[in-house]
Amino acid sequence: MTEETDRLYAHLSSHIEETNSLQIADDEIVISSAATSLLRLIQFLKEDQNCKFNILIDICGVDYPEKDKRFEIVYHFLSLSVNRRIRVKLMTDEETKVPSIVDLFPSAGWYEREVYDLFGVIFSGNTDLRRLLTDYGFKGHPLRKDFPLTGYVEVRYDEEQKRVIYEPVKLTQEFRNFDFVSPWEGMNRILPGDERAEELAKENKND
Repeated sequence: MTEETDRLYAHLSSHIEETNSLQIADDEIVISSAATSLLRLIQFLKEDQNCKFNILIDICGVDYPEKDKRFEIVYHFLSLSVNRRIRVKLMTDEETKVPSIVDLFPSAGWYEREVYDLFGVIFSGNTDLRRLLTDYGFKGHPLRKDFPLTGYVEVRYDEEQKRVIYEPVKLTQEFRNFDFVSPWEGMNRILPGDERAEELAKENKND
């Protein structure tokens, strides 16, 4: 741990609430926060003169379906003043809403929309929580571990109706029936450039 990280860690340890915990990973400070103290924590990180983490880099999600609180929301911040990055982590379940930080970081609206779209986490206070990466009629949240690889519906353009239509997923058997034991016929063919390799092999054998 560098001296700068050690100094920042000591400062945070004496100022953050007991509902938060600190750890260091790869010389970066990680704070695990409770939902009730999230906004106060992030406001402190942004405004405190010894922190000034006033650049929000990203908000992302991780799904741990075996846990009661299956979703981990990770906030990434940067401080140019102390030349450090910091991460804030929050665990939540499928029903509990997470406080939005758009009042502190307006750009968070885009990241929260992405997390909502891909994981289904609701951010209370975000008045524009629409899907961002998937279609507005998309069903489910594709980065959840229990989301089927096929999805729930197929989307295609119908030439007769001249519009996009949604229909149940239909996978014909031939798409699933792979013959893994048949030899690849191309292996016996000589590709351009292989002639020189054969010549070198013969020369080495003669030597």
